[in-house]
Amino acid sequence: MSWELLLWLLALCALLALVVQLLRFLRADGDLTLLWAEWQGRRPEWELTDMVVWVTGASSGIGEELVYQLSKLGVSLVLSARRVQELERVKRRCLENGNLKDKDILVLPLDLTDRSSHEAATKMVLQEFGKIDILVNNAGRSQRSLFVETSLDVFKELIELNYLGTLSLTMCVLPHMIERKQGKIVTVNSLLGIISAPLSSGYCASKHALRGFFNCLRTELATYPGIVVSNICPGPVQSNIVKNALSEEVTKSVGIDVAQSHKMATSRCVRLMLISMANDLKEVWIADHPFLLIAYLWQYMPTWAWWLTNILGKKRIENFKKGLDQEQELHRIVTYFFCLSANSWK
Repeated sequence: MSWELLLWLLALCALLALVVQLLRFLRADGDLTLLWAEWQGRRPEWELTDMVVWVTGASSGIGEELVYQLSKLGVSLVLSARRVQELERVKRRCLENGNLKDKDILVLPLDLTDRSSHEAATKMVLQEFGKIDILVNNAGRSQRSLFVETSLDVFKELIELNYLGTLSLTMCVLPHMIERKQGKIVTVNSLLGIISAPLSSGYCASKHALRGFFNCLRTELATYPGIVVSNICPGPVQSNIVKNALSEEVTKSVGIDVAQSHKMATSRCVRLMLISMANDLKEVWIADHPFLLIAYLWQYMPTWAWWLTNILGKKRIENFKKGLDQEQELHRIVTYFFCLSANSWK
């Protein structure tokens, strides 16, 4: 075989690999590292059994679905949120549909903004189960309002809940993990912890802060390789996060139901989260297109990302002022935009 033919074959293989990766990306609902772990990595059913998992924000949305799926893996669960009745409802369903007994689930009401209660809550979990293998920092709240129309109290509330509350609980649990030299700290962040979007300035700020903090903490814990720090960054997922989001006043929430059909199913998001936890991935992005593509643009082509965000941001604000569903409308606009872009290459 001549060198020229060999070079041609290598070039063809490289081109074929590029095409395969492109096709994978077009069908992706998570970053490529995560999807590789789903295909070739360790299974949650193998790795997460016999663990004690503490989930905050367990009364609804991602947190609720997470404990349902965990309940089928043979773990012990600690369910925390502010609404006790909702936590009891979630516990009953875990017992009905999972593989757990009553003694395997602890309902532990918790307000993240009441930081003075976190140490006592941690001691209660350790007294009940003797260990904490995984802390899932899931509790949080979103925001929908223009900065110039928003009270400073809204930003304070978002920082207190999303950021400082999460840090406080982590600070209480971490010494136990350091003593055991093992554990997983999993924080449900957001794609808005990577990118930014108008009408969510306070939410974006809190999520950017979380990402920066946990990336730093991971480095500080480098001498404890058994302690894994993970950032989970979902895009739009079917939940009540928009309905419960803060508006321009801290006492006022959005309070309206929004369309969910364009968002990722909560069950799929949680399955990918479990795969991330089983494979000790440091950061994962979970979203359908076009939101996943926008995240990649922000990461690798920020100039293009700023240009696109400015265009879409103006439309998002216009829809907000008209009282339209910004999430659904943004999905429609971005999808249309990329369809036009794709057709232009034909």
